[in-house]
Formats: sequence, structure tokens, C-alpha cells
Amino acid sequence: MKLSEIYHFLDKISPFDTQESWDNSGLLLGNLNDEISKVYVSLDVDKDLLLNAEENSLFITHHPLIFKGLKHLSGEKYPNELIALMIKKNIALICMHTNYDLSHLNTYFVEEILGFKITYRDNFIAYVDMNIDFWDLVSCIKQSLKLDVIKTSFCGKTQIQRIGICTGSGGDLICNVDADCFISGDFKYHQAFECLHNNLNLIDVGHFESERYFVNSLAKELQNLSLKAIISVSKNPFQYF
Repeated sequence: MKLSEIYHFLDKISPFDTQESWDNSGLLLGNLNDEISKVYVSLDVDKDLLLNAEENSLFITHHPLIFKGLKHLSGEKYPNELIALMIKKNIALICMHTNYDLSHLNTYFVEEILGFKITYRDNFIAYVDMNIDFWDLVSCIKQSLKLDVIKTSFCGKTQIQRIGICTGSGGDLICNVDADCFISGDFKYHQAFECLHNNLNLIDVGHFESERYFVNSLAKELQNLSLKAIISVSKNPFQYF
């Protein structure tokens, strides 16, 4: 199958022009006329995955390997070495980041993984209306995501009636949240204080932990193209002890 056919399918289900202005989703490496032998779906791309991948293949990742302008491709620093390896093996790279958050991932995470029903959406925030005790909600999230530990910031509001949810890193959206509790990842220290001041409970499920389901979601979509993708397991760069 030609790379162009896969690219246009992805652009149809999750238009690249809906990505945030700072993002770098789309075709990052490869020629649209290339024939693709295998398709790998991964949250990120790393050296081990590339070494084991077939030549003339395609990686579709959530996080862009190239974010900022590169001044050179020499050396073994990240991401230079990975890009050089992909060029050597003629491996193409398409990234589905904030465009896919908007079109698919947030919905998949909330409804398929957490088992909640979305009441309405406001851009990157999905809202769920439900009456639940905050600590019962924390336990429910831990169980659904199979987490041993979870980070919270409790503002004192025990009864929850509305939850805002955003996969990945949602700290910059705090001022827009109209809910009793906000679930996301990568919250900063001072963002937690902002939530406390705004009488907003916080549940930090982690960046990787909320976005690792990208591979399952996209692999399911690719079946509509009669394409069986190989799901590559990305590593969480953080470990907990």
C-alpha cells in the first residue's frame, strides 16, 4: 500500500489542520509515493523499536519525534540518532498528536477505558456529569487504569457532580475547566495551587498513563482501511518505587 493512501485516510478521520498551532503532526519523514511493507503504531518511537522494525515500513506515533527546528542531524543525541536510523532503513513517520486528541483519544479514554459517558465536550476537555464521592472517584480511576498510586490535590469538595477530563498534559487548561474535579496528567506544582484556589479537585493520572491507549484506538481505526497494524509497546520513561 502506498504511503499516500494511508496518509489521506488518517487526514480524513482526524484532519491534520485541526492540530494546535504549536504542534507538529503530519508526515515528518517519508515520501508519499513510497510503498509501505509494514505499519507500526506506537505512542513514541525509540531506538529498540526502530532496530527491530522492517525496512520500508511506517511508524504512526502520537508524539512527534521532531518538535523544534533541527540545526543538524549529526551525532547520537536525541532525536538525531533516531531520525538518521529511520532514513537509513527508509522508515516513514506520521504523527497524530493534538488533532487525534481532539477527534478520538479523549473520547476513547473517557468512554472505553474509564467507562464514563461524555455529557458534552469543550475543545480538548470532555465533561462527565455524575454524582460520586471524590475518594470513590479516585479509587475508580486507579482501578480502571490499573495504577498502584495516583496523585491528587483535594480542595475540600467531597461531592462531585461534574468531571472534566483531558488526556496527556492538561495543566494549561485549568482556567477553562467548569467542573468539580479535573482529571489529566503532568500537572505542575503551581497549577495544583491554582486548582485549590479555584475550588477544583485534581486527579493527576500521568501523561503516559492516559495516552498509552492511543495504539489501541488507532489500530482499530486502521481496520477500516483493511490494514492490520503492529502495535508497538512504548516504554514509560518514568518508573515508580
